[in-house]
Amino acid sequence: MISLSLLGSWALQTMVAFFATVAFAIIFHTPRREYLWAGLTGGTGWLVFQVSAFLGCGVVSASFFATVALTWMARSLSFLRRTPVTVYLICGIFPLVPGAGIYYTGYYFFTANNTLGMLKGLETIKIAIVIALGIGIVLSLPPVLFLRKRAPKMPHTNLKQGDPHAAQEPGHP
Repeated sequence: MISLSLLGSWALQTMVAFFATVAFAIIFHTPRREYLWAGLTGGTGWLVFQVSAFLGCGVVSASFFATVALTWMARSLSFLRRTPVTVYLICGIFPLVPGAGIYYTGYYFFTANNTLGMLKGLETIKIAIVIALGIGIVLSLPPVLFLRKRAPKMPHTNLKQGDPHAAQEPGHP
């Protein structure tokens, strides 16, 4: 059962991920007009991670599902906004990168707790691999899946309304 406090926690964490992604976008020199979209990509990835973990996925598989979701969003935005996918992808992946796992791996080794260091290091490597796999899978999909449908263009004519030749095709006598 999803409680109100759990939804509030997810909302708070998603907002923090959004603002952290926007801050990273500023540092990364992302164009200003893309801050909102980059933040939404990072927030979406983190929300998918939280929901996947709640539904019983482990940290590794939740990272995979979140990476697939945010990469899909980044690729869709790149077609929609006519911007390179890396603008959204690099910033959006920021909340999922296992920086704490790398830190704790080193910490455990330096404090002579080699067993915990190996376990945390292995988990960190698994997360890094599924992030790479998720990005690779979505980026290898055909672009047709991400293109938006456009209305067919009407042929351009220079004929004016009321012209007696308007019924004929342009260029034909």
